Amino acid sequence: MSVESPLPQLDRPFDYLVTEELHDAARPGVRVKVRVAGQEHVGFILERRETSDAGVRLTPIAAVLSPLPVLTPEVAELASAVAERWAGALGDVLRFAVPPRAAKVEAQFARDLAAGEGQDEADDAAGEPRAGTRPSDPDPSRHVTDASVAAGWTELRHGAAFLRHLAAGGSPRAVLSAVHGFGPAAWPQLVAGAVAAARSSGRGALVVVPDRRDLARAHAALEAALPGERVVRLAAEDGPSTRSRGFLELLTGRAHVAVGTRGAAFAPVPSLGLVVCWDDGDDLHAEPRAPYFHTREVLLLRAEQTGCAVLIAGHTVSAESERLAATGWLQRIAAERSVLRRSLPRVTSTADSVESARDPLARIARLPHAAWQLARDALADGPVLVQVARAGYAPSLACTRCREPARCRHCAGPLAERAAGRERTVECRWCATPERDFTCRVCGGHGLRRTAVGALRTAEELGRAFPGAVVVTSSGDAVKAEVPDAPALVVATVGAEPVAPSGYAAAVLLDGETLLRRESLRAPEEALRRWLNAAALVRAAGDGGRVVITAGESEAVAALVRWDPAGFAARELDLRRELGLPPAVRVAALTGAAPDVEAFLAAARPLLDVPGVRVAGPVEREPEGPGPHEQAAAVRALVFFPIASGAALTRGLRHVRTSLAARRETGPVQVRVDSPDVL
Repeated sequence: MSVESPLPQLDRPFDYLVTEELHDAARPGVRVKVRVAGQEHVGFILERRETSDAGVRLTPIAAVLSPLPVLTPEVAELASAVAERWAGALGDVLRFAVPPRAAKVEAQFARDLAAGEGQDEADDAAGEPRAGTRPSDPDPSRHVTDASVAAGWTELRHGAAFLRHLAAGGSPRAVLSAVHGFGPAAWPQLVAGAVAAARSSGRGALVVVPDRRDLARAHAALEAALPGERVVRLAAEDGPSTRSRGFLELLTGRAHVAVGTRGAAFAPVPSLGLVVCWDDGDDLHAEPRAPYFHTREVLLLRAEQTGCAVLIAGHTVSAESERLAATGWLQRIAAERSVLRRSLPRVTSTADSVESARDPLARIARLPHAAWQLARDALADGPVLVQVARAGYAPSLACTRCREPARCRHCAGPLAERAAGRERTVECRWCATPERDFTCRVCGGHGLRRTAVGALRTAEELGRAFPGAVVVTSSGDAVKAEVPDAPALVVATVGAEPVAPSGYAAAVLLDGETLLRRESLRAPEEALRRWLNAAALVRAAGDGGRVVITAGESEAVAALVRWDPAGFAARELDLRRELGLPPAVRVAALTGAAPDVEAFLAAARPLLDVPGVRVAGPVEREPEGPGPHEQAAAVRALVFFPIASGAALTRGLRHVRTSLAARRETGPVQVRVDSPDVL
């Protein structure tokens, strides 16, 4: 029995007595209610045994909440592996793996299932084939020979071979560098082609994407590539009823294909033959709640567990995927240089020596002349994408006199300028308290200046620079999925770029230095990913497509100009190996009050005093936002350890966390393993 509880001391199997009344209903995988220390908890039966070695009188199960086994053995094994991999609690993982029960949906689904079984029996008696079933000996060429499904794969090196291997029932593993972001050969069609190949071999497929816009595109492409099949969509934003019904359709084998966001990585897809992770470098793939897993790693664990095929796809290549490709665990699928020259827009950097000679002020201007000229010329041919780093109007302010960042007098949060129609207000980004009489804490000054310009301010400035042009914004809570092919300036924050059906005529990538200067180990990698995703939405150079990037000279800018994501990832990985940083090594962050972290490190000393393991800190952390969880006295220690000894060390950290919580001698310590935002 596994109990759903955030308490570390309850992170272990419990033995309970199955009464005679519940003997038939209490099967492995069902959701039950039990009592622990006088309180009722929801849990899952992991297995049934004739005897128990607990050595105490067993408490009976209070109730079986549903007779449907919602936790399959495969998902239970995966959840255990995830809990051990991230030093977390099994109950936390099961919260993601099994959606909350929707009683009405379960009852309706049971009635529909019974009606469907009755119809199937009638069809069998009449000699008719059952609806929705697949042939026992599937044709490997089914779906894959359709030109609309296989479009794009034929122009990729090893692409056609990957599809053939999938269709033949094999389990290839590959990292795909996609070229197109729009049109019939865009990445959703590539993913749909791979799923169709897996389905033609009679196996199921699971696709995980970062956000709802990617989910809508992938879902539409899969439905077009698999006519007549049920493609289950799994996303928390769809509501508990929709998610629960899709989960039940997969659980009962009525559907074999699922596409969703982060939590869908645990979907109970029957006969799983392929897992796909799109844009694995996106930080939305990292779960911000315990146990802080990452979608890519969960899918890789699942592939190891089931022996299914793996496809890690994106316009760029993450350092983690590059490490697996360098070892040969993943094979590379990418376009030849001749295909790239034919398919991609022309990319120009304002830091280029030629551009600098033409416009000496290009390095300090936010919209250099080359970018302005490109936007003006391209507007005659279609929409022009303008990518900016930040949402809002002016998300960062500073004192006019001393240039000190402006802070809220109530919570010390950063002040920002917001626009509501023609009105401009200054308020705190953390607590939203208006600031009408700013006084600098350093010099006593009262003036404010903008240190960063957001999407709304950029749209306002472009509206003045291009009178008569249509200006569309996509940022914050107003993200657009698509824009028409008509001429318009489309101002979008990074990651919120809409898709133009025929591609953008041009793209201007502003605030490049802002992205590169982020205080993060992954800042150059993340900047390149954002730029490539935007540039992939622009037409080919032969059709007039142009991209201008406003940033200084750097490896990331050079990789964008050359369109060489794999080469950049290889250089980044080599540098991190030299410095001993992830993903060349693994890292665990221990955060909490100073005495608690010190006690945790002392208890874990036998794990840490081994070759290859090093500890940095603990050091005091600055609060990142308002709320009780952000304590001024919080400290953090980083534990770096080799990949080869990762399983033993994370298992040990999990045991230390559980034992300290059981003794109640110290306060809680947050353990985050391999979190992308730690460094």
